[in-house]
Amino acid sequence: MKRFDRIVLAAAFSALALTTSTVWAAGQLEVLKSASCGCCVSWGKHMREAGFTVTEINVPLAELNAAKVEAGLKPGQTSCHTARIDGYVIEGHVPAREVKRLLEERPDAVGLTVPDMPYGSPGMGEAGDDAEPYDVLLVKGDGTTEVYASYK
Repeated sequence: MKRFDRIVLAAAFSALALTTSTVWAAGQLEVLKSASCGCCVSWGKHMREAGFTVTEINVPLAELNAAKVEAGLKPGQTSCHTARIDGYVIEGHVPAREVKRLLEERPDAVGLTVPDMPYGSPGMGEAGDDAEPYDVLLVKGDGTTEVYASYK
């Protein structure tokens, strides 16, 4: 192989490696949602703005509910959309900051949830003075939860 060809090949490989690292660093979310849910789209926008790659998949409600159960979520732990990233489940309007923290800390858990749809959480209106306080919960393998972060 000629010297020039080796240099070009090395440069191409380096560019690919840097691109791959950037994609993994940003994170790739697969979001299951119903076709009619606008707040799910707004949450996806929040996650994209935070550097995540987001793929939204519209599924029938029965399939969405089945995915929640399959993920290990219990009644009272669910919201309108269910996302997956790097082996974790992200349920509902979880702030990007907490997803990044989860991926950095890598706890032994199912994932994170913001149950229901609290006003002021990402995708659910502005986080102003009238925002509802809410907790981001860490869902453990046995289905129990603990407060991972609180927003007020």
